[in-house]
Amino acid sequence: MYIDNELGTQMVRWRHQLHQFPETGFNEHKTANFIANALELMGMQVHRGIGGTGLVASLTVGEGKGVIGLRADMDALAMTETAQGRPYISRHTGCMHGCGHDGHMAMLLGAAQSLTRTRDFNGTVRFIFQPAEEHGRGANAMIGDGLFDRFPVDQIYGAHNIPGLPAGHIATRAGGIMASEDNFVIRIHGRGGHAARPHMAIDPLLVAAEIILALQTIVARAVDPADPAVLSCTEIHSDGIRNAIPGNVEIKGDTRSYSPHVQALLERRMREICHGIAAAHGASCEVEYTHEFVPTVNWPECTSVAVRAAQAVVGIDNVDGNVAPMMISEDFGAFLKVVPGAFVFIGNGIADAPGGVPLHNAKYDFNDAILPIGARYFAELVRQRLLPAC
Repeated sequence: MYIDNELGTQMVRWRHQLHQFPETGFNEHKTANFIANALELMGMQVHRGIGGTGLVASLTVGEGKGVIGLRADMDALAMTETAQGRPYISRHTGCMHGCGHDGHMAMLLGAAQSLTRTRDFNGTVRFIFQPAEEHGRGANAMIGDGLFDRFPVDQIYGAHNIPGLPAGHIATRAGGIMASEDNFVIRIHGRGGHAARPHMAIDPLLVAAEIILALQTIVARAVDPADPAVLSCTEIHSDGIRNAIPGNVEIKGDTRSYSPHVQALLERRMREICHGIAAAHGASCEVEYTHEFVPTVNWPECTSVAVRAAQAVVGIDNVDGNVAPMMISEDFGAFLKVVPGAFVFIGNGIADAPGGVPLHNAKYDFNDAILPIGARYFAELVRQRLLPAC
């Protein structure tokens, strides 16, 4: 259906090439050039440098006034790929496509190639390749650079592969589908000293340990159980050595939620707990709390379009139109605050099957078998939304 074996093979080549040369947010210079060159070979004019390294290509067929945006993210993660025997493993040490953005780009390129060949719609498609999704900066950078003023759209659609959902399945829902993300850094200042004479010091590691445990009471005891929320401490660093109590400790982590009042509650209780525990030990602390991602909230009318397109591609039985919200975050939500649209999950594989390794794992890999599914889904959105003229 619209994606022949030749194009399927081409998508795999695109994906493997992109996988070998990953680049982190706002550094996607070679990636953007690779994408732009591929789009130009299809005969499209490409506008580069939007929001840093972002780019947009437009395809107009007929005289239809409708405009639909299709988006893929381009950035990789700052982590080292550890998979053995993978011929297209990352050649950039400390950087890998551990979230599948290489696959997302290949799927959108496949849809672009399919639509330039069939031209079976009436209107305009914008192919939007976005930088810096991983840290929630790229969507707002493109918007701030006039994305929707220079390249207006009526609706915008995006997709993400998801391990844990079988390949060949697509899931979405109207309303909130992914959570907000706030980041925090807690800096604790004590008094360093000899490990053999702790009474002469104010141990910030002890303070940090109490804070990490106490922070878990926020979700358990301060947040309404009906409100989704997650608080995770993910890093701890000190300036101590094996036989020296440190003077300073830093804790990093993030929180996830769906509502502004829960975001505010998490921040307020974090500050109260941190300052209270530090003071109880004679230490001091600072809490840096930043809002990184807004929730991704699908527009109901666009979700209906997404569900119909998904059903046309993988069948009714393989589409979940009311999937449970997830606590992961995606800066596609920033686009949905400006224009209508919807976001879907495309199954990457389950358990020990291909594609079952979790996102952000050093052995993760995008499942090439779902490339045609994603490309067909994007192309079908265009056909459903921009019906050919009678």
